[in-house]
Amino acid sequence: MNGLRDKIRRFMVGRYGMDELNRFLSLMILVFVVFNLFVRRWSFFWLELLCLILVYARALSKNTGQRFRENQTYLHFSFRAKEWAKGVPVRLKESRKYKIFRCPNCGQKLRIPRGHGKIQVHCRSCGHDFMGRS
Repeated sequence: MNGLRDKIRRFMVGRYGMDELNRFLSLMILVFVVFNLFVRRWSFFWLELLCLILVYARALSKNTGQRFRENQTYLHFSFRAKEWAKGVPVRLKESRKYKIFRCPNCGQKLRIPRGHGKIQVHCRSCGHDFMGRS
């Protein structure tokens, strides 16, 4: 058993291996397999196969710099998506009480209470005044 482990270890020297993007792709394979059990579409089979090929190609790749950049890009977008999803309940709750304006001069977001009709909004950032309906 140790001989096989050593052979695999020697084979993987200089190769990229698993990272967060490969773990995500592996999870997508599992989702496609389970979904394909119920739907039985060839398109999901091809998606499974494509993800499987990508996982192995990335794990066995010797171009570690490119794989690292791909993983960093994935981590950046997944972080942005998670942060956006965290703010959705807050934005929904606030949208009932406040109207959000954007200053046409500087782009600053301004939060004004709802129910005051047509008002003049003053941007504290740049001092620009503009009309808005709350």
